[in-house]
Amino acid sequence: MTTATLTDRYVAAAMRTVPENQRGDLAAELRGSIDDQVEARIGEGEDRALAERAVLTELGDPDKLAAQYTDRPLWLVGPRYFLDWWRLLKLLLWIVPVCAAFGVSLAMVLDGASFGQIIGALVPILLSVVVHLAFWTTLVFVVLERTGHQPLDGGAWSLDSLPQPRQKGVGLGDMVSSLVFLAIMVGVVLWDLFVGFVPTEPGLSFLDPGLWPWWILGLFLVMALEAVLAIVVYALGRWTAGLAVANGILNLVIAVPALWLLFEGRLINPEYFSTIVPDDAAAVEPIVATVVGFVIAGVAIWDTIDASLKAVRARR
Repeated sequence: MTTATLTDRYVAAAMRTVPENQRGDLAAELRGSIDDQVEARIGEGEDRALAERAVLTELGDPDKLAAQYTDRPLWLVGPRYFLDWWRLLKLLLWIVPVCAAFGVSLAMVLDGASFGQIIGALVPILLSVVVHLAFWTTLVFVVLERTGHQPLDGGAWSLDSLPQPRQKGVGLGDMVSSLVFLAIMVGVVLWDLFVGFVPTEPGLSFLDPGLWPWWILGLFLVMALEAVLAIVVYALGRWTAGLAVANGILNLVIAVPALWLLFEGRLINPEYFSTIVPDDAAAVEPIVATVVGFVIAGVAIWDTIDASLKAVRARR
């Protein structure tokens, strides 16, 4: 894989906030300007690597340069803190509401709430979380602005802070990781069914032994299709809309039957909890089953969204 140059990284960082319909022309214009300035310095006797670093350093923070290209004012809490504020707020909005929704949903399910009650509670909670995140994050930066503190990065932008360009495809490491993970999961399922993971109870499986052979073989078939999909994505070099849809279908084929078996009491071995915690089996089993259900649904949703986003980025 070709290593991105400093110029590649700088242009990619500058274009990430530029509207898509302007991105191609502005990227070419910026790259041409950088190359011209670098060549001019080389003509004066400078080393190419040093000339490139000097030119990019003079251009400064790529986000600020992109704002100048698109005539976007960096105002709200003041231009000195705008980018720090915006980067932190976006990060928090990606993480905190999701964690809050998962935690509240899990707690309400364990408490016996209905689906309608969960949705009715989640909407105002998520709105409140978003409003509070925006308000308190902005307030902190307003205080910093008014009290004259230095920006979070110390006020100095550096070339070393340039991110690597996002990969639009999937590398060899991604494919190998997917194949190794699938192989490990096959091993875990077989070990659980035929050996067990409780040292004091050899042969006691967590999964219901009645799943063998047809349900387990069906699972392995879908996992084999997942492996083929990973190889196809690597061979193609990127995610496409069709591959993302196929990935979503495979996730559904695994998650929907697994959740149905779980709710029917046929996924987890009915003797598992009564054997290892006989006194608390009635209380522990529904809690574990609920957590397992959330994990199954969460992994399927996350993997489907992740592949879809990769397909969108590759298309761009």
